[in-house]
Amino acid sequence: MSAGGKGQLRAWQRSALTKFLLHKPKDFLAVATPGAGKTTFALRVATELKASRVVDRIIVVVPTEHLKNQWSQAAAQVGLALDPHFSNASVVNPAYDGVVVTYAQVSMHPYKHHAVTTAKRSLVVLDEIHHGGDAKSWGDGIREAYTDAEHRLSLTGTPFRSDDSQIPFVRYEEDGEGHLVSRADHTYGYSDALADGVVRPVVFLAYSGEARWRTSAGEEYAARLGEPLNAEQTARAWKTALDPRGDWIPAVLQAAHTRLQQLRKNMPDAGGLVIATDTKTARAYARILEQLSATPVAVILSDEPGSSARIEEFSASTDEWMVAVRMVSEGVDVPRLAVGVYATSASTPLFFAQAIGRFVRSRMPGETASVFLPSVPVLLELAEKLETSRDHVLGKPDRPKEGWDDEALAEANREENEKEEEPAYESLGADAELDSLIYDGSTYGTSTFAGSDEEADYLGLPGLLDADQMKALLRQRQAEQLDARDAAEERRREIETANEKARHTAGNRAAADRVASNEIPQLRKELNAIVSITAGRTGRPHGAIHTEARNACGGPPTALCSAEELRDRIAYLRRW
Repeated sequence: MSAGGKGQLRAWQRSALTKFLLHKPKDFLAVATPGAGKTTFALRVATELKASRVVDRIIVVVPTEHLKNQWSQAAAQVGLALDPHFSNASVVNPAYDGVVVTYAQVSMHPYKHHAVTTAKRSLVVLDEIHHGGDAKSWGDGIREAYTDAEHRLSLTGTPFRSDDSQIPFVRYEEDGEGHLVSRADHTYGYSDALADGVVRPVVFLAYSGEARWRTSAGEEYAARLGEPLNAEQTARAWKTALDPRGDWIPAVLQAAHTRLQQLRKNMPDAGGLVIATDTKTARAYARILEQLSATPVAVILSDEPGSSARIEEFSASTDEWMVAVRMVSEGVDVPRLAVGVYATSASTPLFFAQAIGRFVRSRMPGETASVFLPSVPVLLELAEKLETSRDHVLGKPDRPKEGWDDEALAEANREENEKEEEPAYESLGADAELDSLIYDGSTYGTSTFAGSDEEADYLGLPGLLDADQMKALLRQRQAEQLDARDAAEERRREIETANEKARHTAGNRAAADRVASNEIPQLRKELNAIVSITAGRTGRPHGAIHTEARNACGGPPTALCSAEELRDRIAYLRRW
């Protein structure tokens, strides 16, 4: 949380302030990426309006209790006294310039807050205004309470929702295609902030791997994260990968910890956050991290008393890891977070943007952030579009519902556990592979096994890089990786040619000795390596290459192929 007031403003804050003061509109929507300084801007507007006697009272509305104190403290730094303890049962203390309240608090007694607002000329600051659509009562409550305010300043870093709930006090305009689209009065997106050095570059490390599970009927299945799958297969493979009893999540947590140690060479207090789906898995992840970390691992549950205090304690410490149960909205403000593990089923654009927003706040030039995530199409698409600004479109969902069922963000932050959505099944484990890196909308690298030297090269990227340096280094590492793969492939072909006759003469005996459980995994690894090399050479997605090979050669998905079918696909791809 940045402090604001009479000090120097960033260029976007000065521009937005000029727009507001020029016309002093009743409603003004400022959209700025997390970490850009929305609080600073709002407090500067408040001090200007109060100094010029346009308003006499400041009211700030926030989504969580945790933020009430943050706003009050920031306001105090610019000479404004805002009461964070104001309740629906109390009266406004005349010694204060205003109050800080929550959306839930307003919805419970909107007439009370209407009286507070209209008793004096008031500026109402609606922080993270997209929450105004979280529940009908919230939207109705703030409409009733603040319709007659002198001025309303709405703030958000994510001016969109994954549903059609209209956000109060936001202007919607026709887009010519029958949809209503939200319109901001000033926008400062992630790409703008990145160019200005206001936020950190974020590198996404996408991990794939083969997941295996057994249904309640006793049938066993296998699927590879990152390959084209139907919604049910994606959901099952995703959930299996996140199972703490398997191999996938421990391998990814180990990789994330290695990356954190690299960043701490230049950022000694750099911290990591694992975003878990539920309480049980959060505690299991914490136990894994405890074996890796030299410091205590904090577990933060949003619905437990004292969670805000534990967040503040972690923020003020130099401890390495925190595990939170999907508690990644505006209530988690820890600027030193630099490594994230996206180990949750949530995949709405809003939730993803809020989650990544926890890692982008820049404190010094050159700081970077790394986020580890499953190689699931919906998440990869969101990662690639991180820098794309979006508005709230009514009547046109951002994407079709897919994969694991999403909960609304507000519900996720209020509830400790989510309901079990899927029929009973047993996870049989999942292997982890570093599939690719995503940065600035582009994909780098080719698939490599967890624990390999190639993975170590990417995990060891320097911790202080600007955006251009990061892009150049990723290109260099990818080129080195592809060159090494090509050299290895050439050596393999030479050996294969030299041994061709021996293999041919001994073919019958070898065929008799082959065991599918030994041969098939090796062939799968060989196929995946060739797909990775082909993807690096052609720029095509791994899944598209797998699909083309399957269409050309016939047969089932890779996970169900026989040895002969795998050899056919390998031979087909070698002819490319």
